[in-house]
Amino acid sequence: MCDLVNLNWISGSGVKKDFIEIVQVLRESIASGSKIFIGTDSFKTKNRVNFATAICLFGGDTSRYFFAKESVPRSKYNVLVTRITEEVRRSVDLAEYIIKKENIESENIELHIDVSPFNLKNGTSRFSDMLKGYVTGAGFECRVKPDAWASQTVADRHSK
Repeated sequence: MCDLVNLNWISGSGVKKDFIEIVQVLRESIASGSKIFIGTDSFKTKNRVNFATAICLFGGDTSRYFFAKESVPRSKYNVLVTRITEEVRRSVDLAEYIIKKENIESENIELHIDVSPFNLKNGTSRFSDMLKGYVTGAGFECRVKPDAWASQTVADRHSK
């Protein structure tokens, strides 16, 4: 089972939601033409790393999101590639759970990863191809910056 489903989930308007409620919203939104976008971002503090994962719905009649946060010891994620890979792992695990346990089709899900394209030569650029391969190898569409708004904007907002 995906550990993320057991975290405290909150709607974009600040209301606590059970994951089962979120799944019902996902089903209804997909039926009305929405797509699910999942992204995770992290933020380092002195002793901790805060991970925030967002499930966003967009399209059809829906535009809303839910997020969950988790704070873990920083010592586990001192290396950038380890932390960025953990962000992607969390998103992939959640998407796989939604497909396998909640029977939502993978074509309704797109993952957004908070890395720059390889050609930009930014700090995370060197990991871009590897992490895109991880996501597409798991069977999901993948977007990177600047098109990765679920991770880069929504999850980022809640990782602080």
